[in-house]
Amino acid sequence: MVEPPTAMNFDVSTLPVPAQRVLDPAGPAPLRAMAAKGVLPGVKPGDLLTVIALLSLQEGDAPTTAKATLANLPGPVLNGALAGAMPPEILDLVAPHYAQNADIAGLFLRHPNLLPATVVAMAAAASEAVAELIAVNEERLLATPEIIEKLYKNRATRMSTADRIIEFAARNNVEVSGIPAFKEIATVLKDELIPEATEEPTYDDVLFQEAEHLAAITDGTEDTHAIDQVTGKEVLKAEFVEQAKKFQDLSPSQRIRRALMGKSSDRRLALRDSNPLVRAAAAKSEFLTEQEVLQMTANRNTADDVLMVIARDVEWTRNHKVKYNMVCNPRTPLAFASRWVPYLRDHELKLIQGSKDVPGAIANLARQQLEKKKKK
Repeated sequence: MVEPPTAMNFDVSTLPVPAQRVLDPAGPAPLRAMAAKGVLPGVKPGDLLTVIALLSLQEGDAPTTAKATLANLPGPVLNGALAGAMPPEILDLVAPHYAQNADIAGLFLRHPNLLPATVVAMAAAASEAVAELIAVNEERLLATPEIIEKLYKNRATRMSTADRIIEFAARNNVEVSGIPAFKEIATVLKDELIPEATEEPTYDDVLFQEAEHLAAITDGTEDTHAIDQVTGKEVLKAEFVEQAKKFQDLSPSQRIRRALMGKSSDRRLALRDSNPLVRAAAAKSEFLTEQEVLQMTANRNTADDVLMVIARDVEWTRNHKVKYNMVCNPRTPLAFASRWVPYLRDHELKLIQGSKDVPGAIANLARQQLEKKKKK
């Protein structure tokens, strides 16, 4: 994506003389202080907004005041400035401050000079209402798929809206590469009914938020399941029963979004989901921690398709403990497990060659690796 022009390089000579005097660090301190508060007699609203924005980038007391003013600009200044031509780099500096205010954000979103990169920044910080405003401009979404990414990842964006913009992108053959499980989401949405945009949240939106609330209560490093010492099978812990029920009430696309953007307990539930697309999303989550990866690679109940996702992740497989866990896990595809045997340490190879819990082919490879080391 093309970076927007920066306000730091704005040509102040295009501004009226009073504005230039204010922006001169050596200019009259009282005048700079007034301008920082949004008061500069004789200067048009658009130029005043530009002055405040540029002042906020400087150093000293006036810039501190200007930053506070930017986030709470007087209505006449905003309305007057946005009713006329405004430099895109100034809009880029100011608009994100109002990503939580639907009334004012709407003014920015309708301005002809607003840059796509500015909308991206607004989408990332948008309130639910502002996210709805951004999501309805389909032409803008197709032209800048990063807006779709930021809206999807923004927890304030309604679930129904997230589904709608992903389905819209997929239908128009636009892949949003910034969403790790975009293909999985697009696949499940083919079988789901996509609701039209509504003024109020849908039932599914409410259900999704209820799942968010339950996940927040149980958030932590603890796994959602434990191994039954008698059967050797995994069982759901009592404290996660209610959350698990709510999680299963969600549609596949909703479970994928919780797997990608939710809490650790969401990911752990998703990793055990019956739908392989949901499991894959959990393994691709940007919020996945090292501890979670170590737990899932060591767990013999982890689905082999989940282990496949981790095996193909260059970053995770740089971790020596992950390599060791994957080699020891009988559900790791042999092609990957065998690849990492040469990286193991002698004491690890000795454990593996005598273990009855690893595939025979892996035990043999460990033995061969030890013998090769002895000959050196």
